[in-house]
Amino acid sequence: MRASDADRDQVADRLREALAEGRITPEEHAERIDAVYRAKTYADLDPLLADLPSEQAPRPKVRLQKDEAALPPPVRQSAGLVAVFSGATRKGRWLVEPTTNVSCVFGGVDLDFRQAVLSQGEVTVNVSCLFGGIDITVPPGVRVTNSAAMVFGGADLPDDVIDPDAPLIRLTGMVIFGGINVRRREIGEKRSRHDRQLERHRRHMERIEEHHERMLERHTDMHRRRDERRERLRELRAERRRHR
Repeated sequence: MRASDADRDQVADRLREALAEGRITPEEHAERIDAVYRAKTYADLDPLLADLPSEQAPRPKVRLQKDEAALPPPVRQSAGLVAVFSGATRKGRWLVEPTTNVSCVFGGVDLDFRQAVLSQGEVTVNVSCLFGGIDITVPPGVRVTNSAAMVFGGADLPDDVIDPDAPLIRLTGMVIFGGINVRRREIGEKRSRHDRQLERHRRHMERIEEHHERMLERHTDMHRRRDERRERLRELRAERRRHR
């Protein structure tokens, strides 16, 4: 029987769990993920899980038949997010490309990986941030490392006590007068007091940025009207000289 996108995603989720548990290596995970998304039938998918344990049976299989309760396939979205004097959010069940580019200028970006499906064992989030912030939420079992350059900024990451072979999200790029905040939480887990304080601070910064944007627009409009008046005066003077 032909396999659906939901079937392939279910197998990919089980392989990600196996990688996090140390049952397969990152190289094996990458090879099997490639085979998953090339698979056309259940017979192509079965061998990819044949040597992995499961709670259902000694020699388990992920259910490959249609099921109303099956998870929907991940949504493939743009590999770039931009927030300029605004905010951008990506959450839910989305497919994480090998590289996701995030750009924010006087804005904020919120990335939630708790229900996301990684396209490979190691993905990169490349950051370009000026006077802004990025909040990242990851589930237990996923590592996060930061190699982004910080100029008058900082990064707050959770303690990395996870298996070195676990799926990895690598942060790169540059942050100037901004910050990156990473939190590890279960799906449905409520935010801590510290996170709520950070959220209030971010909303306060957004209001400041909105006020700054309005003032900039007023300032630009004032200069435009001043230039129009000056141009009108020059025209009147030129007209008087012609009539003399």
